[in-house]
Amino acid sequence: MLKRTFLIATVASLFVVPALADGNMVKAEVVKVDKPAGKMTLKHGPIKNLDMDSMTMVFRVADPSMLDKVKAGDKIEFEADRVNGAITVTKIGKAH
Repeated sequence: MLKRTFLIATVASLFVVPALADGNMVKAEVVKVDKPAGKMTLKHGPIKNLDMDSMTMVFRVADPSMLDKVKAGDKIEFEADRVNGAITVTKIGKAH
């Protein structure tokens, strides 16, 4: 019985954790991608964890390969945080 309970709890956590992890995802539109500079310009909604209102601004990206996944005009969802003092996109995905 203990193994079955553990298995059920583990499977249930697979569905709960991603929903909680998406709490800081922000909807945006890609305005510009600047691969040489490792930056992208986003027109985004409010970023709650940074106490930032909606606006259009340039972001650094944590991983330059993120820029290969997007182009101007794409609708995305992203997470951003302060990394070494710069506001940086740390996670990116297509908007749902």
